[in-house]
Order: sequence, then C-alpha cells, then structure tokens
Amino acid sequence: MDTQLPPPMMLYQLATAHYLSQALYVAATLGIADLLADGPETHDALATTTGTHAPSLWRVLRLLASAGVFAERADGRFELTTVGSFLKSGPGSFRAAARLFGGPAVWASWGDLLTTVRTGEAALPRVFKTGSFEYFADHPDEAAIFDEAMGAFTAMVSVAVAAAYDFSAMRTIIDVGGGEGALLTGILRQNPGLRGTVFDLPRLTEGARRQIAAAGLGDRYEFVGGDFFDSVPGGFDAYVLKHVIHDWDDARAVRILQSVRRVIGPAAKLLIVEGVYPPRIDDSADSRGAAANDVNMMVCTGGRQRSEAEFRALYATAGFRLTRIVPTMAMACVIEGVGA
Repeated sequence: MDTQLPPPMMLYQLATAHYLSQALYVAATLGIADLLADGPETHDALATTTGTHAPSLWRVLRLLASAGVFAERADGRFELTTVGSFLKSGPGSFRAAARLFGGPAVWASWGDLLTTVRTGEAALPRVFKTGSFEYFADHPDEAAIFDEAMGAFTAMVSVAVAAAYDFSAMRTIIDVGGGEGALLTGILRQNPGLRGTVFDLPRLTEGARRQIAAAGLGDRYEFVGGDFFDSVPGGFDAYVLKHVIHDWDDARAVRILQSVRRVIGPAAKLLIVEGVYPPRIDDSADSRGAAANDVNMMVCTGGRQRSEAEFRALYATAGFRLTRIVPTMAMACVIEGVGA
C-alpha cells in the first residue's frame, strides 16, 4: 500500500483489497502463470487456451499487472514478474494458496464475518453446515488444493525450523497432524541421524508416502493413521505439532496435548510450531500476519493465535511446562515444552 496517499484513499485501498484476492484466484485457477512460463503471451492467446472471454480476461490481467503479479509490455503482451512466478505449478509454488484463500470455502466464510463477530461462532461451519475438516473430506478437489497449499507453507517453515532448533541429541521424531510430511522432510534432510513418523488422518497416507519417497527419505520414515483427539503413538524423543493447535479452541487444544502427555517420556520434548501473538499489535508485517491468521482461524475453524502467556497457560492445563520459545525466520516459533 502506498503510505503517501491521503488517508481516505488508503482506506479505500483497504476496503477494495478483495478485488486482488479474487483476481489472483482466477489467475491461479486458470493456470495463467504456467502459460506464461515460456515467455510473454497476448490476452487473446491466453483466453483461447483457457476457454475464457478475452476482453474480460484482459481486464483481470491488467488489474494483476497493477499489483506487480504480471507485467504488461509495450506490445500488449503479458509476462511473469518475480512475484507472479510463484503462481506457476511445481516445487515452491504458491498457486494452491491463491486458490485456497480465494476459493469457495474461505471466501464464503469470510463473507459472513459480521455474523461471527456478533455471535462468536465460526463462519465456515455455519455457512456450510459442517465442520471445516469435514467440509474438505466431503470436497476432495478442494481438499487436494488445501493439502497442496499447506504443503507449500510447511516446506518453507521446515527449512527455518531445521535451522533454528537443534535436533542433534534426538533419534526419533513424530509430526502429529503432519499432513503429507513436508515439515518432516525438511527436518530429516538436515538431521541424517533422525528417524521420523507422520501421524495424521488415514486419507493422507499415500500422499505422504509419495512425498517422502520423492525426497529419498523412505528408509527413515513411516506414516501412521489415526485421530489425535483419541491417542497418538508413544516412544518418540520429540512430538511436533505445526499449525495444529491454532485450529482449535482451548478445550479441544488441551485434548490434543493431553493425548501427547499420556505417552510422552520424561526426557522427550513437545514442540509446537506456530506464530506467537505479540502482546501489542502495531502496523508491522509481523503484527499484520499474526492478526490476519488469528481472524482466519476464528472464521474458518473456531481456533485462534495465542500469546506466550496463553501458550504457558495451555501447556500447564495439559500437564506440560513451557521451557523456551525459539524464533525462526519463517514467522513461526518453536514453542518447547516438557512434561510437568
């Protein structure tokens, strides 16, 4: 946002920010960045390939060009920018994130934010008459986008976690709610003496095995299916939960942590990987990210971001003691705990 604008125009930009999120969703869904990967194209050619209305596509592409996602050349063709290149499919892509956050589930849920503020109830379950995770179970195409988006975020976080936290004294690690294994992949790569397990819903089994095998880590890895509200496997040196606890209110977060507490050994570590809500919000990028994620959890799952004091209270209720918070370079911290 241009901070040199008059305050009313700055407010206008804020009020119309959703224009860009929907334009990104359209471009990501149509695969525009993939079509521009080999060089600039006209909007007519892009429309022909994507089966869209050329004048309408042109107008959306120009909107995205105004935000630096694409560039409009003097000859009228469009080309990728550095930012737009991350809409391409493949390793490091954030295309799925644009499709997820502009897609039906999140978009409709945020559209009912006012009711959430009035009632305190999460919007997604109210709008779709089902829980957030049940929604994705019933919509496999959207679930695949969700899984891919979370994997892209996690791949970035995994490098930061492996660099910031010392796993060298450990021999076994379990990623509870670890999806398709993106976090575990990053940690195992940086720690050759470590063996890992992903524990998550059985529907993720094949995707997780494919990802770990592609990374060449199959001999140090296994996937176990289950429900962390009921139980988790025992016998590990570290229990990692990345962006799991923020999905839930305090009561259900405590239930998950108590599943870990029942099986964790006296020397083992609980490692929650999440952002820590700053005690005071300002207009910094860190504050903006924490607040945005917090409200998104409120809208979609009924969960929340938590401050250090709130994590300490949560740990104590579940039978843990918070020992330290290790910051990383990925806007997430490793919140370490041991059995109290």
